[in-house]
Amino acid sequence: MRHVWIAAVAAAVVLAGCTSGNGGNTSPTSSANDAAAVQYMDKVCAAASEFAKLEKSAPKLDSGDPAKLKADMAAYMGQLSAAFTKSAEELRKVGPSPIAGGEAAVNKMADAFTTLAATFTEAKTKIEQADANDASGGLQAAGEAIAKLSQLADPLKDLEAVPELEKAATSAPKCQEMRNLGVAPTSN
Repeated sequence: MRHVWIAAVAAAVVLAGCTSGNGGNTSPTSSANDAAAVQYMDKVCAAASEFAKLEKSAPKLDSGDPAKLKADMAAYMGQLSAAFTKSAEELRKVGPSPIAGGEAAVNKMADAFTTLAATFTEAKTKIEQADANDASGGLQAAGEAIAKLSQLADPLKDLEAVPELEKAATSAPKCQEMRNLGVAPTSN
């Protein structure tokens, strides 16, 4: 299940929406826009941080106790669903972007989080309905849900398409907090 942990950490990086930006010189006239972009990205990272607060590793899976394995994995799927749901809700509350394209990128992230929340809810239901005596009962649903975390590359690409926000993320305090937690990449 090490790949589950890696996928979850990778998802957290994407969820953060806080990537390293390209450094550059700013003119005095752009400082107000820069400050507004930093404030906006601070809100975005704070909104997306629900997932960052979640334990990144799957529960220790005891294949010797199928009922416990099923219960633990169902609980983990529920935690992932709740975290994605909360982040999606918070992203939708961030408000208008001071940078053109920012609001659309954040809305796409929120939509992706909503879809992933539904995927994990469905996986949880399948796990709960599976026969605990079947060693793989329901775990396939969990694996499929976790595999869908790769869809988070699209929201990241959307944020990368707005260089001003990407740059602002390097200065936004909430994005920095996520970096300090090891959730977001450090600047190159």
